[in-house]
Amino acid sequence: MNKNENKNKNKLWVVGIGPGGKEDMTFRAAQVLTECDVIYGYTVYCELMKPLFPDKDFISTAMTREEDRVRMALEKAAEGSEVALICSGDAGVYGMAGLAYKLGGDYPKVAVEVVPGVTAALSGAAMLGAPLIHDFCLISMSDRLTPMELIEKRLRAAASADLAIVIYNPESKGRAGYLAHACDILMETLPGSRVCGIARNIGREGVSCEVMSLQELKNAKADMFCTVFIGNSSTENIGDYMVTARGYRSEG
Repeated sequence: MNKNENKNKNKLWVVGIGPGGKEDMTFRAAQVLTECDVIYGYTVYCELMKPLFPDKDFISTAMTREEDRVRMALEKAAEGSEVALICSGDAGVYGMAGLAYKLGGDYPKVAVEVVPGVTAALSGAAMLGAPLIHDFCLISMSDRLTPMELIEKRLRAAASADLAIVIYNPESKGRAGYLAHACDILMETLPGSRVCGIARNIGREGVSCEVMSLQELKNAKADMFCTVFIGNSSTENIGDYMVTARGYRSEG
């Protein structure tokens, strides 16, 4: 496979579209979506992209049909098309890249390639200031595919390691109280005064962000379109921005 070839048939591009607006999409992602034959994706993401690429055919599926969506895209590519499978943020961060490669083995004629995008940890951090200047980790609170016991273990490990933490999927209609539960676990180790923040609807209508303490975060409202940030021991609230020290001597 020639990864530098610009135009490919029997090709599946797995594309990270960023937060959802074209201004935060990479040039490469926009180019692939402009040149491909058809775009597959979760319904919400397809609706975001339709105004930007109005001449494209979109095939969408519901949230819980990820495997069906990937197989449909692979089958279309196997027919001789150049196909884009879109994911919000980055396709390799809680996205479809892994499933595309795994299922792609059943379609030997199809070449799979990932196009990186701007994940919510980065776009949300830019809104909140500079919370991820030093080491950090990403943890999803969704227990649809990961047991809660393992999520809790990861939260405790991150807190004990003094990592800045980014929480994806903090709550949903069917998972009320999950963010408060995460905060309780973190406060086993961290002080309630720890600087935290929420970025809401990043790059979309209703975008907002707020800096608060960990104790205040426990009672904050959140949903699937929120990304939560917990600072490390050096994170400060500077003018309502989260700022984590990088460790330069001038910061001592």
